[in-house]
This record gives sequence, structure tokens and C-alpha cells, in this order.
Amino acid sequence: MRVFVTGGTGLLGNTVIRRLIERGDSVLALVRSEPAADVFAGLDVELVHSSLVPPTQDSAGEPAEEPAEESAGASGLDLVDDPVDQAIADCDAVVHAAAMIHLGWHQVEPSMQVNREGTRRIVQSCVRHAKKLAAIGTVNAIALGSPHTIADETTPLEHAGGQIPCAYVQSKRASLEVVRQAISDGLETVILHPGFMLGPWDWKPSSGRMMLEVGSGWKPIAPSGGCSLCDARDVADGVIAALNFDGPNGREFILAGHNWTYEKLWTEMANRMGTRPPIRSAGPGIEYLAGLVGDVWGRVTGREPDFNSAGVRMSSQYHWYSSRRAETELGYRIRDAQETLDAAGEWIRQRFVLPSKAAAS
Repeated sequence: MRVFVTGGTGLLGNTVIRRLIERGDSVLALVRSEPAADVFAGLDVELVHSSLVPPTQDSAGEPAEEPAEESAGASGLDLVDDPVDQAIADCDAVVHAAAMIHLGWHQVEPSMQVNREGTRRIVQSCVRHAKKLAAIGTVNAIALGSPHTIADETTPLEHAGGQIPCAYVQSKRASLEVVRQAISDGLETVILHPGFMLGPWDWKPSSGRMMLEVGSGWKPIAPSGGCSLCDARDVADGVIAALNFDGPNGREFILAGHNWTYEKLWTEMANRMGTRPPIRSAGPGIEYLAGLVGDVWGRVTGREPDFNSAGVRMSSQYHWYSSRRAETELGYRIRDAQETLDAAGEWIRQRFVLPSKAAAS
């Protein structure tokens, strides 16, 4: 099988590529610019250089007033010169894992451009060339769990108060609607919602930033909510299984894992990063003040920090999920959490902690 993967430098996309190559599949990977040499070192992968959402501006730098002609595709490019469309035409299936992740109130429009319009571009090419799409969503775009309820694919969106409508949640929900609506146009797709992923090959890092932050010094107070910890390698295997899924078109699967509080997760992370574990989880007053400080700092500097009221409110929620459907229909497997944390901890220490210590000595 020949597979085109977007988001190939990210944790999930890179892991999917490695798993595909291990199986003997051939891979094309979308990259915006030349990646660091070690990201694809030793991998037989063909790089496709293009932005997920190419510029659609006129020469003056203003947005084009008229929409692109249908024959030119969603990007406004001549399809003959569109490397993304050509790559999709040249493959058997597509894994769309690229996304912009901003857990804040700002950057809604940039998030929409990447997550909604970028998905639209991929979807239209998949329909045009009759290619199957494994569309990567997120548990942040579906229903919430609660301290007493584990959510699944059938849980109503408003359950437990609903998700915080930050830029990431809004744009990922919009991207999912693009995929769902295209089914009536002939799109063959499976939609997959990963939980909180950790593991090796987190090059940037993405979710590994939490482990890096916990390891940077003692954090006495952990967030009050919880997440569903899963291994990126297990999620990648679930994504690949979805490419061969012959059930109902548009079927959605949660690929999650162990439902832990952040206090428990931070304790396990601290143990692996050599720092003291938290002594308690945050109360409402602490979370309110923390979010307020982040928002005020963003107004002062003109740039919203990662630590803001949207992110704080999300961390107080319980993103707890059942993966039973995926286990039953895709053969999804959830490995022991300790194995995942060991691998992620080693990766973060070796790549992001030890090199800086060596440079400082």
C-alpha cells in the first residue's frame, strides 16, 4: 500500500510513517519546509514539499475577493501544479494528521485556515481521486467525560458542560464537519479521535511538552481534571487498521487509553524526570487566578501565552473515554501505561534535557 501522510513531523504522523514502513508500505509525507535530518533518518519516505493551506492572496497581500474556480481546487492552485493533489492521486490512501493546536481564545482564524480549510483541500482531492481517508480528529472535538462518566462515540456533545470553545476545539469541530459533509459527495473515510498521546518520536515536542515542563522544576499543584493517556504507537496502529476497515463509511472511533487524573499523571511524570511530585490538585480559586494572570499577560504583551484561561479551564475537565468500539472493530490495543511513560520519559530526557545540560557544562 502507498500512503500519503500529512503532519509527518508531528508525534502521531511520524509514528504512523514508521509503523507503515515497518509493514513494508511505501510512504509520501507532506512537509512545509526541509525537516531536521534526524526526523526521517533511516526511513524510506518520499517528501512532498508544500503548505497544507497555500496562500490565496493577491499580489498586494490582501485576501482574494473572488473564490477560486472549482477547476482550480480549494487552494486556488492549478491542480497540475498542486503537489498535494498530485501526491493524493499517486497513493492508495491518505492519513490526514496535520493540525494547528492552540488552546486559547485567540488565533481562531489561523486555526480555521489550517484545520478546516486544510482539511477541505485534502478531502476534495480524496473525493476527486477516489482515495480513502483516515481523518484524525481529537477527543477535544467530541463529548466530555466526567469524574463519574466515561464518554464514548455516542455521548451527547453537551454532556458534562461541553468542551471549552477555544480555537483548537472550534477549528477541529469545523474540520470534522468538512469530512462528514463530504461523505455524501463520495468520500470514503474513517474518523479517529486520539486521546492524550505520549511516546517516542515527539520531535517538537507536542504533548511531551507537559513532561518537559513537569521535569523543569517542582510543580506542587497539578490541574484538577484528567485525561485519557494513550501511546502514540498504539494510536498509529489503530489509524493503520482503519485504512483497512470495511465497515460503515464515516465510522468514528475513539483511540484513547488510561483515564487518569492530572495529579496522577504528573506524579508519574515527575518520577521519570527526577523532580518532586505534586502534593495536590488545584482548586477553583487557584485555577481562576492562574487563568486570569495568563489572560492579562497576553493583553499586556499582545500575544496570548500557552498558559491562559482557556487552557486552564480545559485542564479542569475530565477527558475520560472508552475505546471499546475501536478495540472491538479495529483490534485497537492499549498497552500498559508504565511502558508508555518510560518510553516518553526516555525520549524527552535524551532529546531535550540531557543535550542542554551538556551544553551548559
